[in-house]
Amino acid sequence: MTIKFQLQGTDPLQKTTDCLVLGIWEKGGTPTLTAAVDKASDKLIDNVKRSGDIKGKAGDTLWLHIPGKLKAKRLLLVGCGEEKKFDARAYVKAARGAAKALLGSGAKNAIIALPQLPVKDRSEEWAVSQLVREIGATEYRYDQTKSRKADPISLKTVHIAAGSSRKSLKESVEVGACTANGMNTARELGNLPGNICTPTYLAHFASKLGTKHKNLKTQVLGEKQMQKLGMGSLLSVGHGSIEESKLIVIEHKGAKKADSKPYVLVGKGITFDTGGISLKPGAGMDEMKFDMCGAATVLGTMQAVAELNLPINVTAVIAAAENMPSDRATKPGDIVTSMSGQTIEVLNTDAEGRLVLCDALTYVERFKPKTVIDVATLTGAAVAAFGDVASVVLSNHQPLAEEILQTSQEAQDYAWQLPMWDEYQPLLDSNFADIANIGGPKAGTITAACFLSRFTDKYHWAHLDIAGSAWLSGAQKGATGRPVPLLLEYLRKQKA
Repeated sequence: MTIKFQLQGTDPLQKTTDCLVLGIWEKGGTPTLTAAVDKASDKLIDNVKRSGDIKGKAGDTLWLHIPGKLKAKRLLLVGCGEEKKFDARAYVKAARGAAKALLGSGAKNAIIALPQLPVKDRSEEWAVSQLVREIGATEYRYDQTKSRKADPISLKTVHIAAGSSRKSLKESVEVGACTANGMNTARELGNLPGNICTPTYLAHFASKLGTKHKNLKTQVLGEKQMQKLGMGSLLSVGHGSIEESKLIVIEHKGAKKADSKPYVLVGKGITFDTGGISLKPGAGMDEMKFDMCGAATVLGTMQAVAELNLPINVTAVIAAAENMPSDRATKPGDIVTSMSGQTIEVLNTDAEGRLVLCDALTYVERFKPKTVIDVATLTGAAVAAFGDVASVVLSNHQPLAEEILQTSQEAQDYAWQLPMWDEYQPLLDSNFADIANIGGPKAGTITAACFLSRFTDKYHWAHLDIAGSAWLSGAQKGATGRPVPLLLEYLRKQKA
């Protein structure tokens, strides 16, 4: 992030700035600072609102120029919705609208007063962190594979006018900035094409992350090492590709006791998914470069963990492979042996994510984890059920699932739980192996999690299916950086 954030300790009306950002209500009174500016500008804000130029709907924005009336060169009014209904969702819409308007302008600096507004069931620390995160995420531009690079952002400094002391809000600014950095790292990796972002590229990126942050240690296992470990399931996915599969391990030792059990993240890193022999339809197949967004999310989260130097131990394991059709590719009906010793009948080679994840989930047993969360763009059924709004949670430990759901609300990075009852397990029965890799046309997201659950008996585990939330299609096509905010907030709440 290139924008610098400072906490404003003086009266924002007395400070010269390119832009003063103020909130207005759709229904309700007038926020204190907005009222003071309105008075100083001969009721211009009130007149503009009465005229209907801005109604105050959450996220709406309007620029105003008031020459000679204030030290601010111009005002940016931001709608915040109804005062009585001003909750976390409305605040995020307002912060996002402000960020988009500011970064699209020529302003070099700004004072933002939105965190002063009372948000239902949220603290001012939360409001500051969310604001910084939204600005940082809005700053992101993808141009790595373009001949013409994105124009530089004019905005350099943001002063946050808040009611609490600057000392108490300093951590909130840092958390918001590190969250945005992690999201943008995940987005950049997700947006890269498959001919650049290969399993080897992910491994090199993870190694560079370990070099940059001394509190991270990275290890990369190649195919020969995985073969010795018995990872026949993971290796079967990459058989059809010239690209070597990788298992990437990143460790953050932040706890005072070095032997403190870690919290483990597992990421699916299919850097391109053709479906293999079970070839996908051609339309939209380009978006299968996003099939490594679970890995990208884990890498972005680990970057943020390192930047914040969280006082816990966190281990990340990324199973990276490319799923291609060739004369060496795994065929439908083939049977592979997983690291756990369980045999798997591969009925559909396009259900490959679970095949790499199951060996990674067995591998993490050696860390004796406190909890394990895997993150994967796993099923189209998740997209059909939840669109791009919510990630899907399934778990073998209800308290863990509930903590993730609660954290998703706090982070405004939504998730919802599906059941994983025993009644679904028989759908995975096979006549020729211990388990089939698909469960038929029904309950696809659930049976995928049921498959993974067969490899998680030794720890508390949750599965996040991010097939809908990890990227957007259409005119806004691109990786979202989710669920980095959810995972980082979950880890911030944990103790060694």
